[in-house]
Amino acid sequence: MTDDTFIDAKPSLTERAQVTARDAVETRDDINAILGKAVDGLTGALDYARRPGKPLDTVARLTRDAPLASLFVAFMVGVAFARRR
Repeated sequence: MTDDTFIDAKPSLTERAQVTARDAVETRDDINAILGKAVDGLTGALDYARRPGKPLDTVARLTRDAPLASLFVAFMVGVAFARRR
């Protein structure tokens, strides 16, 4: 004698909520892993670009040497981008 009433029964609200919560946690963990890899990649790229003779090192050195000139250039670049829109 078998009871087939449970085979066709839909999951209860509690069961559906548990499954949804479990899926949300798994999705969050996946997103955290992906973002962690992206941050590590960006950190590595920035560390590489800050080495002596690389672009960020050059910009930093120029900014320290002539802060007003750098500010003027940044302002002019901002004006150029603003006018395009």
